[in-house]
Amino acid sequence: MRLNLRFIIGLIVAAVSLFGYFFHTSKNEVTGETQHVNMSADQEIALGVQAAPEMEAQYGGESADARATAAVQAVGQKIISTSKAGQTPYRFQFHLLADDQTINAFALPGGQVFITQGLLKNLTSEGQLAGVLAHEVGHVVARHSAEQVAKSNLTQGLAGAASIASYDPNSPGSSIAKAAIAAAIAKVVSLRFSRNDELEADKLAVMFTPAAGYDPHAMIKVMEMLKSQEGRSSTPEFMSTHPDPGNRISELQKDIAAAYPQGVPTGLKE
Repeated sequence: MRLNLRFIIGLIVAAVSLFGYFFHTSKNEVTGETQHVNMSADQEIALGVQAAPEMEAQYGGESADARATAAVQAVGQKIISTSKAGQTPYRFQFHLLADDQTINAFALPGGQVFITQGLLKNLTSEGQLAGVLAHEVGHVVARHSAEQVAKSNLTQGLAGAASIASYDPNSPGSSIAKAAIAAAIAKVVSLRFSRNDELEADKLAVMFTPAAGYDPHAMIKVMEMLKSQEGRSSTPEFMSTHPDPGNRISELQKDIAAAYPQGVPTGLKE
């Protein structure tokens, strides 16, 4: 009887988790996709603002280089003002972080965008900086963080349901093992989606950079630089926070060719 009760409770928890995931959908006005998200734009903004100080602290805080910071902010705001990103409710702020050894850039939900001095000093043009920032803006407007939160809530709920339904008081380790398997599966799923997220953010950057006056080919040079750093003692953290599906450069080339079949406009900054 107790076993049946645990099984029923597990089914209820699983049903609530599945219902919460599949029935909370929203159409993304930038990408046109219907997404499974359970956060509002205001909640994303609040989450990003709250998390920003902790993230900054991990990279030495804000840079003291006022000139470089102003340059980052100017390029970032140019991307926002000339793209669909500026028509979203997100409040974009661009930060240059003091860490000059770590090569990374990232965005928090709601519009907080960061680049380290370590990455900035390895960029050789304004167009490359624009490509990096536009990519991060793409993550924000595509609501990738909100999607990951929703997926995490789903997998946690299902793992909890499995633990309840399968718990055996005579073998308490059984539910732990199954929960571990569920967590491993969740990681694999998340990795696959995050790789797709990278390609989508790249595609959005190809759209955003030319409108702001920058050549999207500069993004390819950024990818080549990042790959050249692999295997060194200072392997870019960017490559771990932004998993490379292995064909990112070729996909960028396809995106550019599809967006500009007659060639990119002349006069764009590289």
